[in-house]
Amino acid sequence: MKTFKLELRLALHSRLASGALVLLLVLAALAVWSGLHAVGQQREALVRIAAVQRADVAAVAHKYRDGGEAGYAAYSTPHLTDRPPAPLAFAAFGQRDLQPFALRVRLLGLQAQLYESESINPELAAAGRFDFAFVLVYLAPLFVIALMHDLVAGEREAGRLRLVHALPVPGARLWRRRIALRFGLVLAVLVLPLLCGAASAGVAPGDALLVAGVTALYLAFWFGVAAAVAAGMRTSAGGAAVLLAVFVVLTLVLPTLVNGAIGRAVPVSKGAELALAQRQAVHTAWDRPKEETMTKFFRTHPEWRGTPPLTAQFQWKWYYAMHQAGDDAVAGQVDDYRTALTAREDWTGHSGWLLPSVAVQAVLHRLADTDLRAHMGYLERIGAFHRQLRAYFYPYIFNERPFGPAEFAGLPRWERAAGVGTVALDALVALALLAALAAGAGAAALRRVRP
Repeated sequence: MKTFKLELRLALHSRLASGALVLLLVLAALAVWSGLHAVGQQREALVRIAAVQRADVAAVAHKYRDGGEAGYAAYSTPHLTDRPPAPLAFAAFGQRDLQPFALRVRLLGLQAQLYESESINPELAAAGRFDFAFVLVYLAPLFVIALMHDLVAGEREAGRLRLVHALPVPGARLWRRRIALRFGLVLAVLVLPLLCGAASAGVAPGDALLVAGVTALYLAFWFGVAAAVAAGMRTSAGGAAVLLAVFVVLTLVLPTLVNGAIGRAVPVSKGAELALAQRQAVHTAWDRPKEETMTKFFRTHPEWRGTPPLTAQFQWKWYYAMHQAGDDAVAGQVDDYRTALTAREDWTGHSGWLLPSVAVQAVLHRLADTDLRAHMGYLERIGAFHRQLRAYFYPYIFNERPFGPAEFAGLPRWERAAGVGTVALDALVALALLAALAAGAGAAALRRVRP
């Protein structure tokens, strides 16, 4: 205990070390607060959207107090779908800044509704939100460098290295003790705000501890790298320069190059192009014979072939068949689009076996339910809900049955699913392996330190 207190006093005696720890604590606390604030804003937005939705539905219901056409009810009634943030979203906001978390859909063509609002904020996409994941991935390594760059060279420059090796305690053991102390301090100032934020957000204790464990693994990697570099450097300035170069390469240069390579290898069209293609198919159908549209529709939906035939007047069954045919026309493109997005996500995950910054983000975003897979799951649920709406409305529309207040009251309702994250096991194993390799390299390098 006395030795620990002495090492702690020595570590905190340095203004650089103590100042760095305080600054990191402040940044971590600000990041947690920023994440909680962003989650709160999205929850408030969902409340406002829900209020507007209730008012709009009530207005349509009022028009149908005496009954009316099912086709017009389907056209006029919006149906709110949403994806509320998971409790852990404050720590790793991921795709929630880039993708819609609430969409109102009608019985029209689905693909145009899914992708016409697709918008990416390039500033947020490039830098990312200032959340705990950002501090951990991009800022924490800099503080590790500040605390570790002069681990050995500082003793050599002060003329104490021979004295250190003359102590009864083996030199490697002394270095490990000092590294463990610095590791514990950095981990503490990162995890303390995280746990406070997790308690405030209602995060399950197991999930909070898992994030703390992921934080420890990522820090272990950087402490191992820093130890390996510091053990072989003659000067503190040289150690800092090399570590900064390693940081830039591993967290900025290589991920950017890998992302560019994946983008070229797996090209993906924009979702807005799918919306445009679907709308073009619908608009083209206005100039085609109605029988041609119905033939296309009956080809994929033969169950409605025996319904009353079309007349010369406008009929809702033709209108919705036209939109359904538009969706069917781009179904292959939609599958290709989603397959390409999934392939990009998979290849990005594979790069985590070499890039710890990618691995830790994959783990955190999956735990927070904020990655691309979570958004794709939301779109799939919207598709299932839209099919439910069609199954409800089509019997009234195609069989020309009356649609009154009771039928309107029985409309399908969107079932909100609580955001629940999962563990990206491959990325977690990759991160643990990289941390173990770096720690082993650092320990081996410290054993070779000589006065």
